[in-house]
Amino acid sequence: MKVMTSRIPQFIGAGLVGLALSGGAQADHHGMKADVVDTAVEAGQFETLVAAVEAAGLVETLKGEGPFTVFAPTDEAFAALPEGTVDDLLKPENRDTLTSVLTYHVVPGKVTAEDAMSADSATTVQGQDISITTMDGQVMVNEATVIQPDVEASNGVIHVIDGVLMPE
Repeated sequence: MKVMTSRIPQFIGAGLVGLALSGGAQADHHGMKADVVDTAVEAGQFETLVAAVEAAGLVETLKGEGPFTVFAPTDEAFAALPEGTVDDLLKPENRDTLTSVLTYHVVPGKVTAEDAMSADSATTVQGQDISITTMDGQVMVNEATVIQPDVEASNGVIHVIDGVLMPE
């Protein structure tokens, strides 16, 4: 079994999530790519994710140097969760749980779809492993399908997924 790991400290996870979810477009001026957060904002399909990153205080982290790999659930993926789940996670008293869920979507380093296809798992910033499988040429992360791979950002890569990953 090939496992992807990194020695990047766990505290980086909190910052990464924040970067991925923050708003504010600094994107693509003078030929420069936007960071993972601004890239997510500009895509227009990650409003829930961005709101969650902001609520968890992870914007500045995810705007950091990186590189980060973010498995980004779409708004539709969040909408498919049981009713009330997102509202509960966004409550201030559930910030630790929200941070755990968000950092479970981030892997330290830059993992392209090609890299992921040759791995069985990857260790997230949250600390738990996610499983990676390939079926019919599509990459699966746990039970979610990567529906748009390799969205490049200045500090990493985003893989758009059709489900929300929940740590154990």
